[in-house]
Amino acid sequence: MPYVSVPWNLIEKFVVDAFCGYGVPKEDALVCADILLESDRRGIESHGLNRLKPIYLDRIKEKIQSPVTNFEIVKETPTTAVVDGHNGMGQVIGKRSMQMAIDKAKSLGMGMVAVRNSTHYGIAGYYTSMASRAGCIGISGTNARPAIAPTFGVENMLGTNPLTFGIPTDDPFDFSLDCATSTIQRGKVEVQARKQEPLMPGVVIGEDGSALTNSEEILTALVKGKAALTPLGGIGEDLAGYKGFGYATVVEILSAALQNGSFLKQLNMVGMEGEDGGKNPPSLGHFFIAINVEAFIPIDTFRKISGDILRSLRESKKAPGHDRIYTAGEKEYLASIENKSIGVPVGDSVQKELITIRDELGLTQYRFPFE
Repeated sequence: MPYVSVPWNLIEKFVVDAFCGYGVPKEDALVCADILLESDRRGIESHGLNRLKPIYLDRIKEKIQSPVTNFEIVKETPTTAVVDGHNGMGQVIGKRSMQMAIDKAKSLGMGMVAVRNSTHYGIAGYYTSMASRAGCIGISGTNARPAIAPTFGVENMLGTNPLTFGIPTDDPFDFSLDCATSTIQRGKVEVQARKQEPLMPGVVIGEDGSALTNSEEILTALVKGKAALTPLGGIGEDLAGYKGFGYATVVEILSAALQNGSFLKQLNMVGMEGEDGGKNPPSLGHFFIAINVEAFIPIDTFRKISGDILRSLRESKKAPGHDRIYTAGEKEYLASIENKSIGVPVGDSVQKELITIRDELGLTQYRFPFE
């Protein structure tokens, strides 16, 4: 699959105009574009440009989610809040919610916001990075359409449910752990399917308990409920798959139970006809936690200690054939430096989607390097 690099200033303006063309207010479009492209900046292809059309624009077009976000605070205390996003833009809901948590943490030491009726909010690491840059420990998670089977099960019950942390350090990059609680996430399957490449055995399980590897067939099987991703650790208990199952369940509970939201199979109704004749929205739940480091210890002291921990890990003895150990967030930081100069790499299928969006919206001022 040929990749062509597109300059950042070009793609940033285009994505903003695309969101605006679908009815997203300019201020919100800037937020959505920033969070979407942050994934590509960090080298996380699964959640970047390849999701602009199918996950966001198509859902707006199909009236599955609203381009205008009604951010409603339904309950609030000095340290907590419950927000209803009314199925607006998940990025807008997520950024405002994390900022609320940070503001509460700066005032009283800790803050937490639970969100109901939201939509896909992009990479969770964006929000925890907001917290770490503000001198807070950030934690976030979200539920999603069922994709993971419980340990010893074959039915997709849980979403890929990321459990994400951002921690301040004195390195050029903060500690940023942003990963699904499945062995791989659905986005990775999508990327492999686009490349027409198989998956490794053990990351997807079929109805008969066998390991599936054909990425294109798996995408169809996941939608039909005929296959499921395995929890972090893989099939069964031999490599501790029960741990991933447990963490995915924690995220599901915190994403749904704190705000009386949808969970598990209820989230499978997205896009299907509802009782009012319209299509059911995603109705996802998120949570955002910020912990003000200064409530415990001076931030510079904390940054130094956390940095020393990470440096000690990176400097420890290497395995044969390896000359470097990476800590969470380091590879993404290095990717962002490299990508800053070369632009965003765009594969063949996404190239076609960008041209389709441009032509549909009449954005004739844009010409891409791959044309």
